[in-house]
Amino acid sequence: MPTDVAFVALGSNLGNRDVHLANARHALALIPRTRVLAASTVEETAPIGPVAQGMYLNQMVALETELSPRELLVELQRIEHAEGRVRDVRWGPRTLDLDIVRFERQTARERDLIVPHPAADVRDFWRRELAELRERLGSDEQPPMR
Repeated sequence: MPTDVAFVALGSNLGNRDVHLANARHALALIPRTRVLAASTVEETAPIGPVAQGMYLNQMVALETELSPRELLVELQRIEHAEGRVRDVRWGPRTLDLDIVRFERQTARERDLIVPHPAADVRDFWRRELAELRERLGSDEQPPMR
């Protein structure tokens, strides 16, 4: 299967947020047939949605991957679960949230998976992080796939 570039958003607002993001970056680097190309700056953002909760730390990573959007989603949910993610309240606080924001070439339109993410173009922090990653990827030499 040819490789594609996926942009994955990382967010955390429970527990040691820095550690959750660091653990997620490490776990993303271990996904089979995938490698991390670049990571954006970490930034603190206000929560989205109706549930009162603390501030988030957010970051985005670019992954070169041979995985389909569905295969990548399975891996992301496995990583979230390993970091103690509980899915009981929509828009609620979480130890780790991993979202596929977009792929360079692939798309998906399924009940539980839409790529590009419906909020990809409206969340200012995602737009900033995407722009930062695209700038880095445009100027960095790409090492071979592992």
